[in-house]
Amino acid sequence: MLKKITTAASVVLLCALAACGGGQSPARSDGALTMGFAQVGAESGWRTANTKSIQEAAAAAGVELKFSDAQQKQENQIKAIRSYIQQKVDVIAFSPVVETGWDTVLLEAKRANIPVILTDRAIDSEDPSLYRSFLGSDFVEEGRKAGDWLLANSQGPVRVAELQGTTGAAPALDRKKGFEEKIKARPEITVVASQTGDFTRSGGKQVMEAFLKSTPDIDVVYAHNDDMGLGAIEAIKAAGKVPGKDIRIITVDAVRDGMQALANGEINFIVECNPLLGKQLMELAKKVKAGEQVPPRVVTEEGTFTQEQAKAALPTRQY
Repeated sequence: MLKKITTAASVVLLCALAACGGGQSPARSDGALTMGFAQVGAESGWRTANTKSIQEAAAAAGVELKFSDAQQKQENQIKAIRSYIQQKVDVIAFSPVVETGWDTVLLEAKRANIPVILTDRAIDSEDPSLYRSFLGSDFVEEGRKAGDWLLANSQGPVRVAELQGTTGAAPALDRKKGFEEKIKARPEITVVASQTGDFTRSGGKQVMEAFLKSTPDIDVVYAHNDDMGLGAIEAIKAAGKVPGKDIRIITVDAVRDGMQALANGEINFIVECNPLLGKQLMELAKKVKAGEQVPPRVVTEEGTFTQEQAKAALPTRQY
């Protein structure tokens, strides 16, 4: 009897070792993909919609999603990525808080043979092998679209106040670059004030309040996202001015609150930045896990909105 028990125990032990792959994480019996996703935070309506899209798409695609919120801190994202490496996930995806400072942790992922996909934001690295693909918008083009509208809808001198996104973040750098590319054709259009509002509504309000005190003759606000533009609206109203008329407002994103403000005439023009990246991300991740080649850059399709277009789009707007 003792011999039988010992033999049975040995079989169980051998099976357990085989299942663990000699110390490796146990494979999902259903072959499902496991993804570690490190989100920037929840700083805006856009980001909330982006998170929801990723979570819903993962559930629909049968992907086991390990999710973390970095609260807009790079060190939190790096900790999350290292945790995913230790957990031996199949794919790591993240939207980087800033462009620089990622090479070390992504090299760790590469050495662990865990592919990385960038979403929404790019990184500044001399080693393109650290990630497989970047899925997201063309932020420079978004800035160009904002500049094009201003050129087409302005005459004479125009004084612009710019509400920048998070310092060092790809969308902040690129939306500024694209906008400046366009307005340099008209020297009478000048950026008279520019400061980060950190992509938040409260930040946009605070910075706009300071702008109105230091630079009272502002004609146009160019906000790098809707939330900062909505904060600027509050500050403009508090100063006794009419947003959309006394001071025209251009924003980027096209989330529901921004679109409603556009429909109400308080914002004048919005450049779309689509947050619904979940389905495309899951498709890319499955191809990467299967060893298929994927494009190094996948650009999302986006448009622009005027007041009438916003009114028409709002009833069916998903975010």
